[in-house]
Amino acid sequence: MSPSTVLVTGVSRFVGGHLAARLAADPSIDRVLGVDVVPPRPNLLRRMGRTEVIRVDLRNPLIAKVISSAKVDTVVHTAMTANPRDAGGRGFTDGPRRSGRSTMRDMNVVGTMQLLAACQKSTTMTRLVIKSSGAVYGTSPRHPATFTERDELTDLPASGYAKDAVESEGYVRNFARRRADVDVTVLRFTNLIGPRIDTGLTQYFALPVVPTVLGHDGWIQLLHEEDALAVLEQATRQRLPGVFNVGGDGALLLSEAIRRAGRILAPIPEPAMAIVLRVLSNSHLSDYYPEQVRILNYGQVLDTTRLRTEFGFTPRWTSVQAFDDFVHGRAFRPVIDPKRLAGVERGLRELAARLR
Repeated sequence: MSPSTVLVTGVSRFVGGHLAARLAADPSIDRVLGVDVVPPRPNLLRRMGRTEVIRVDLRNPLIAKVISSAKVDTVVHTAMTANPRDAGGRGFTDGPRRSGRSTMRDMNVVGTMQLLAACQKSTTMTRLVIKSSGAVYGTSPRHPATFTERDELTDLPASGYAKDAVESEGYVRNFARRRADVDVTVLRFTNLIGPRIDTGLTQYFALPVVPTVLGHDGWIQLLHEEDALAVLEQATRQRLPGVFNVGGDGALLLSEAIRRAGRILAPIPEPAMAIVLRVLSNSHLSDYYPEQVRILNYGQVLDTTRLRTEFGFTPRWTSVQAFDDFVHGRAFRPVIDPKRLAGVERGLRELAARLR
């Protein structure tokens, strides 16, 4: 049965705003409510059509009144962020301004707790969709080549967005036990990429010289922005409870991605990486953070068999196709022609082989 009244969180950002726009274009859905602590930008707001945008902080119990008064039956939570700078710039309604990371944790964990408490009280709730992350599996050289939904969460992260995602999923599991009458869907996304979405990862690959950790070249699995919206829309419209990994087919090496973007790879010692990333962040060139770099170091690939067989969704773009669409959509001018760079690397490998 299609939802009647849908509430989408995080509508000032790409995923939440564009998902609300898709749902609002469907006349079979009576109402679409979009909530966020800051309003969407004018161009995104225009796309959202009849979406009723409400400025409310998820950390404020007021969210319960919104859900109950509107008789919301479906909640889609997309508001979690991996970017401390983004969190730090989104305002704080109940006290002095704090650091980006502190505010980020409040938005991610406390915001999720308050939202779930509001859903717990609701008498009309039937469906809850959570946009989570494959970051919950952690990153380590000891980890398997691919992660399935059945893998236990070990070597859990001690800080950053990954820790927030683990804690938030724990609260979601508790909610699902208390409210067995609500269908709960958790979607663990890989890194999102595409021509329109702006993330720390897209900023990272847009750098003319891309810093990497010396001695590491992890596999990267990507999800196209349009596939991310499509899978969230399907989860909203249909009853598909459970936990699902979501990512494009295949993966590519970090070095290959940098070559395909026509950028220059700059390996640096691991102790210096945090300093380099801090300089880039302070210069507003890239908001990619040390804990996120661990995924690039060791790689992370999610098994998406269950997504296809049980959820019934197959991404249109593979990881390579998603990355190429990002590069073409941004109209990057190669710093070095990828074919020429590949030829130079081939020559260096052959020379090294002869010297050995």
